[in-house]
Amino acid sequence: MQYKNLGRSGLKVSQLSYGAWVTFGNQLDVKEAKSILQCCRDNGVNFFDNAEVYANGRAEEIMGQAIKELGWKRSDLVISTKIFWGGQGPNDKGLSRKHIIEGTKNSLKRLDMEYVDVLYCHRPDIMTPIEETVRAMNYVIDKGWAYYWGTSEWSAQQITEAWAVAERLDLVGPIVEQPEYNLLSRHKILEANKI
Repeated sequence: MQYKNLGRSGLKVSQLSYGAWVTFGNQLDVKEAKSILQCCRDNGVNFFDNAEVYANGRAEEIMGQAIKELGWKRSDLVISTKIFWGGQGPNDKGLSRKHIIEGTKNSLKRLDMEYVDVLYCHRPDIMTPIEETVRAMNYVIDKGWAYYWGTSEWSAQQITEAWAVAERLDLVGPIVEQPEYNLLSRHKILEANKI
């Protein structure tokens, strides 16, 4: 396995990662999760991804329990999760300061971890001022609940705006964008390569 720096950070992540979307909680329990995670680690994967919305939080619970039962050293792993869809209530979704802070605390509880390495804003939130989101993500970092923050499915314009706010306020900007990319959806990467 080869390892690369995540964005412009010093954080080393395996070139391949394992994400729990559609598997943990929907198809697999802790026993199968442990087997899959161990296979990943045996092949050098150190980067594991999740989200508060995956299986309504159950994916985080399964990943956290599996990692705990495997007895892995937390510092050997890079764990990410995503915040946006946390429930049905009006403040249980989006990227308001309230939801970012409460959603992060809930994700950490489900993962049974003190921190995640990367916390993603799972989608852009056009109803919340970007400055509020940037400040809230920095609060989470300052609290030690996440070491870095990133975006998922944001446009180049939205990422640029977040960086402009972060630079203006002397805060930390997003370190990475996680676009949708698979055999059926390759447009974002193909478009970026044309630039």
